[in-house]
Amino acid sequence: MAKIKYAYQDEYDGKTAKAAGRALKISPKHSVEICNAIRGMYLDEAKEFLEDVIQMRQPVPFRRHNKKVGHKRSLKGWPTGRYPVKASKKIFEVLINAEANAEYKGLDTENLKIVHASSHRGYVIKGWTARAFGRASPFNTPTTHVQIVLGEA
Repeated sequence: MAKIKYAYQDEYDGKTAKAAGRALKISPKHSVEICNAIRGMYLDEAKEFLEDVIQMRQPVPFRRHNKKVGHKRSLKGWPTGRYPVKASKKIFEVLINAEANAEYKGLDTENLKIVHASSHRGYVIKGWTARAFGRASPFNTPTTHVQIVLGEA
């Protein structure tokens, strides 16, 4: 298996735990906004935030990919947002995996902070859908690579 390179330089001298989700079938744009929202949060705070997004109680602020995105009343300081439920579930699973890795390494799980959260476009799964008169149009599925690094604060 290939060695996965993280887009993170270790500043915490080994007091970090990493986890990655590769080729997740989620939207790259949604995952970028979720990672921007949870970066810098404490682990418990981020888990609670993602659970609220999954239950559609707390929107994720869309700062970069915000064309024709509606405003949400509960956002403070930024008007546009959405509830990306599918991407939040997958990123929540990666976060739980990073927490398990931190516990295995002997880190204090009560005092963990997300020091790095990023997502990158993965490969595209090619597909086709039928059209009229015997033709076909592309129907591709994007994939996303997600990386999360937790560090002791």
